[in-house]
Amino acid sequence: MPDIGIPLLLLSLAPILALAWISHQWARSAWETAYATLRMLVQLLAVGFALVFVFKSPTPLVGGAVTLLMVAIASLIGIRTIQTNRLAAYVKALVSIGVTGALILAFILFGVLQLSDPAYQPRVMIPFAGMIFSNAMTAITLAAERLQRELETGTPYKDARTAAWTAALIPQINALLAVGLVSLPGMMTGQVLTGVDPLIAVRYQIVVMAMIFQSAGFSVAMFLLLSGRAWTGRETAEAEAAQH
Repeated sequence: MPDIGIPLLLLSLAPILALAWISHQWARSAWETAYATLRMLVQLLAVGFALVFVFKSPTPLVGGAVTLLMVAIASLIGIRTIQTNRLAAYVKALVSIGVTGALILAFILFGVLQLSDPAYQPRVMIPFAGMIFSNAMTAITLAAERLQRELETGTPYKDARTAAWTAALIPQINALLAVGLVSLPGMMTGQVLTGVDPLIAVRYQIVVMAMIFQSAGFSVAMFLLLSGRAWTGRETAEAEAAQH
């Protein structure tokens, strides 16, 4: 693969100007496109320098701190569409993404990949953690937004939970249906481009797809269960208050 210099890197961003113009004409939101692009650039450049340090650090405390930071930020972004009770929603998202993500990450690293010598391999752990937490984050965003909308319109909680669960998993189900036929996912593509046997790349991609689906599904399930307990408690309190 050729090295991508600064001029070519800037060239790859040029079509975004057209998207910004369309956003301005249709939605008066060119600033959002520009802000998102600039933030992407800054974040990726910063993480590139940070990963150089993390990968060279022999202590798992550094990798652990990075994953905790990823969970905290993913949880905050995950509830960005929530307008009420944001602190409670953040705690539920934090628990859902953190607990299920940590369990799935451990299962993949030590159960499937069987890392043991050494057990701490940041070059493997950090990318896998990023895929787990980011997909759980997106799924929770969809679930939280749909759940709030349904409950605000008076939908019973069980029906609202069903709608939220279905909406949250649409991207994941679509990805499972399309992989190999419509899309060649990033990890598989990257391995093929670096010369890895396609059949080996496929095995890794199967693990990644299963991992992403599990992280999204279990995180949303826990988030909805925690939300259900909170909603039931609120309804009970309101009913008791009405009786008095």
